[in-house]
Parts: sequence; C-alpha cells; structure tokens
Amino acid sequence: MGVYFYGCITLDGYLADKSHNLDWLYQTGTTEETGYENFYQGMDITLMGKRTFSEIEKLGDAGEIYPTTQNYVFTHSRQLPLKGFTPVDGSVVEFVKQLGREKNIWVVGGNTVLSPLLDHDMVDCMVIQIAPVLLGDGIPLFSQKEVVRRFVLEEVKKYGQFAELVYRRKLS
Repeated sequence: MGVYFYGCITLDGYLADKSHNLDWLYQTGTTEETGYENFYQGMDITLMGKRTFSEIEKLGDAGEIYPTTQNYVFTHSRQLPLKGFTPVDGSVVEFVKQLGREKNIWVVGGNTVLSPLLDHDMVDCMVIQIAPVLLGDGIPLFSQKEVVRRFVLEEVKKYGQFAELVYRRKLS
C-alpha cells in the first residue's frame, strides 16, 4: 500500500500548457493505449487539485471516470458539481497522514498536490508516461523544494506513442 503518482507529461516535463490546457495530451493518444486500467484497479483513493478536477469536468460522463475509488479534490469550495467527488480544504500532507498507509492513494495530477507529498517523502511510486510533445513552457510536474530524493527505476514500457517509466522510492 502507498502513495502513487500516475500521469503523463511532455518530453520537456510539463503536465499542461500555460493555460492549464491538456489538448496536447488528448491529441496524442488514449488511456486504452496504456496500462491505466490495471493501475486504476489497484487504487482505493484519488487525490487531485481543483484544476485537475476542472479538466475532468470537461470530459463526457465525468462522474463515471473514477467509479470504484473514493475521490477527493483539494479546493476551497464546499461543494462540487459532480457526484462521487468530495471537496477537501487544508494540507494534503495532513490529509494523507490521516488516511493511513493501508490504502493505495493515487495523486491524479497537479504539482500543488504532488509537491508537498514529495517534500515530506511520502510518495512511494511514480508511474510517469511521456508523450512525444514539446510545449516549451507550461505547468511543470515537479516543483517541490530543493532536496535530493532518490527513486529506483523498476520498469520501462512502450504504449503506442507513450513511454512509461515506473519509479519506486529508494529506501535508505
């Protein structure tokens, strides 16, 4: 059990363009071309920020995207327009600590959720897919504090146009 990041970035390390747009990703491929289904089946909880949630809202049948997980959105809003998503206000680190370590927690997207967890050495595994796209500028995946964190490369896969790298936290 642990905390996982699973997501796709551009070759130059961006999650989204400067406007938080993901068109570059949608134009590159689909989840059917990846190991997404197997990954998702192993998750109990999803965590995301408001911007990631806003992207999910744009998709058709958005309420059915994460049907078997408990889904939490870090936002100042008290309510969310989609059924199955619970708003959370406060520290992502404290929230994850209170969830305990017996669940598999997926950080769906957003460096504002991922960075504090990396800062507190709470990310156990990162599954990073890389799309053959260069944006030149945008929202980076990594924006944590300047501290060396070591991970071990466990696996490399190719799914259509995507390269997938699986990293585990290196235990001292």
